[in-house]
Amino acid sequence: MSTETHAPASTSAPLSTRVLAIFADPVNQAIFALGITQIIAWGTTLYALGVLGRPIANDTGWSQSVVYGGLTMGLLTSGAVSMPAGRWLDRRGGREVMSLGSLLAALGLLTLAHVRSPTAYLAAWVLIGIAMRLTLYDAAFAALVQIAPTRGRRAISLVTLFGGVASTLLWPLGAALEFTYGWRITLIVFALLNLLVCLPLHWFGLKRRTTTVQEHAPSTATTAAASASVEAPATTYLVGRQRLWAMALFSVVMATTAFLTGAMAAHLVPVLASQALDPRIAVLLASAKGVAQTLARLVDLVFGRNLHAIQLGRLTIVLMPLSFLALMLGGPGLIPAVLFILLFGAANGLTTIVRGAVPLTLFGPVGYGEILGKLAVPVLITNATAPAAFAIAVEQLGMQTALAGLTVIAVVATIAMEIMTVWYRRTTHA
Repeated sequence: MSTETHAPASTSAPLSTRVLAIFADPVNQAIFALGITQIIAWGTTLYALGVLGRPIANDTGWSQSVVYGGLTMGLLTSGAVSMPAGRWLDRRGGREVMSLGSLLAALGLLTLAHVRSPTAYLAAWVLIGIAMRLTLYDAAFAALVQIAPTRGRRAISLVTLFGGVASTLLWPLGAALEFTYGWRITLIVFALLNLLVCLPLHWFGLKRRTTTVQEHAPSTATTAAASASVEAPATTYLVGRQRLWAMALFSVVMATTAFLTGAMAAHLVPVLASQALDPRIAVLLASAKGVAQTLARLVDLVFGRNLHAIQLGRLTIVLMPLSFLALMLGGPGLIPAVLFILLFGAANGLTTIVRGAVPLTLFGPVGYGEILGKLAVPVLITNATAPAAFAIAVEQLGMQTALAGLTVIAVVATIAMEIMTVWYRRTTHA
């Protein structure tokens, strides 16, 4: 894999020269390639049942628990392979690993299109689960940091902008294909998108680096994050026991927020409808969450460049309890529901950036893929189990009590983030 650097083209150069210079930059190539592949990977795997779940259940006669249990199986599988996948990303690089992930996604979706029994259906989701771990954000973030360790945070923010529109683009496409050709043909098309679009983009779009990660390896336990161009503005990278404590604290933050986002991913419309809203209004508001998360990412991209990743994390996580408090304390009605969607959507959008940026700040680019792999395990497990857990809570305790429980979890996430911030400042004197 070649290593090279690119100086920005002069602003006085012709437009065509400046455009060529932009696309000659390996980082920009990777951002574009991963942006497209994240849209397809999210839309055809994790989000697929959003439009295909009910048709699959209606056609096969399988229960909803079996159909949506496939996604749970996939997420749990992703968690099971997360740590070895992270180590493999560090050793082999994002190009090989993400290309294999696209191939596995195509095979898994093609298998899913031909299943005739619940057992085969769940087995196909195991394959898709492995593919998700090798192609979604955690893998993409690791690939970006390998290509450009000093520009990782901004690159992560840009890629999440693409990923944020995955459901907006792929749900209408999936719905149209399913209506015309059925869910099996739709899954075959999804498989072809991974094979013919994502695989080449991963292979050719991630083939170069601006520098090697090893050049940024800390020479001592207190190596400075070095130059002003480094986007992770930490004064030191944590090692040893400090590293373990930071990973434990940040795991609590991410696991609790993953439970909240997992619960809302499956139950957002019923939650909004429970606030005395017309079901059609509830659906419309739920779809606005994507707009809120994209706007929040744009704000971070434009105004948050110099904001320390820890501070971004604090601002992001505190939005979670505020969103649920707005919904519960505001009483039934449209205004509290709108406020909830704006706050929760913004928090959901920024949490993705925090999940990639904070570990880069705390630990640096060396071994970044393995670190994300470890941190992803509790995130994937809580994300997978949250929909069922929240459904049981609603059934046994009622919607308002279940929402109160989510509010408590959001407060726990905020407290954990604040504890981590205080501990980090004392440890590094930042």
